[in-house]
Amino acid sequence: MTDISKVSQTGRQVIAEVERAVVGKRDLLEMMMASVLAGGHILLEDFPGLGKTLVARSFAAALGLQFKRIQFTPDLLPGDITGGYVFNRTKNKFELRKGPIFANIVLADEINRASPKTQSALLEAMQEGQVTIEGDTLRLPEPFLVLATQNPIEYEGTFPLPEAQLDRFMLKLKVGYPSMEEEKLILRRRRERRQDEVILSEITKPKQLLEMRAAVETVHVDADLEEYIAALVHATRTDRRVAVGASPRGSLAFLKMARGNAALAGREFVTPDDIKRYAMPILGHRVILQPEYWMAVSVADEVIRDSVDKTPVPVVK
Repeated sequence: MTDISKVSQTGRQVIAEVERAVVGKRDLLEMMMASVLAGGHILLEDFPGLGKTLVARSFAAALGLQFKRIQFTPDLLPGDITGGYVFNRTKNKFELRKGPIFANIVLADEINRASPKTQSALLEAMQEGQVTIEGDTLRLPEPFLVLATQNPIEYEGTFPLPEAQLDRFMLKLKVGYPSMEEEKLILRRRRERRQDEVILSEITKPKQLLEMRAAVETVHVDADLEEYIAALVHATRTDRRVAVGASPRGSLAFLKMARGNAALAGREFVTPDDIKRYAMPILGHRVILQPEYWMAVSVADEVIRDSVDKTPVPVVK
């Protein structure tokens, strides 16, 4: 049985290995590692060229997991993701040809460029870890994680993700621009290695990661903190600016992410700060505003900040 100290040590080794390829994104990488430990899917939304795909590939390499990338385009079909049965003339029978969804980490690149019908091919996989092809239900490899990216500035030729699919992403994160010093370091590292690709070492294997996830499930969560999570999520449903508040899946996301964050920090118990840290990444894509606020970009952030500020923080001994 893996203990929490081992989870923390290995998790930080993975982050350090990813930082060999990704410069200056420690907070982002910690959140993503905590989500990997919690078993949650991640949506990365930011401008082109900021390293969203690089982050996904680097995590897959450091975690020792099988990685597949799907470029979402308007003409992509559900069968292109899940696969299907193909007739083998030699054997005179139909054989299953598995699609790229059958991997440990699947990068859904520019996910909002595909039609809603194609996006829906991920719904069953993300929620239940399985896909159904022509009536046959097939389990996906474990662990299974979807990392999706989307561009927030180009809306022509895109299809906004439906709320049901957004809700299946545990976190929605932004990469952000590097600072001047970080950008100089990116340039220097590229010049010194004389090639684009960064060769990363495997820190874990799939079986080890599953053992780490099992250890995270043992992290203690006080009953007062469960009440705090429930109150925090409930506050998004009673705000007058909100049409649809966060779902119970959001509450469960807080529970899982708080445990993952605590384990990464080497603690066997959750604190209020473990919960508050993820308020924006967990609630930001789950809160649907009233129509009169749709054009105001910052209102959703204000709703979440107000929910955090108004909800009394329990004192846990």
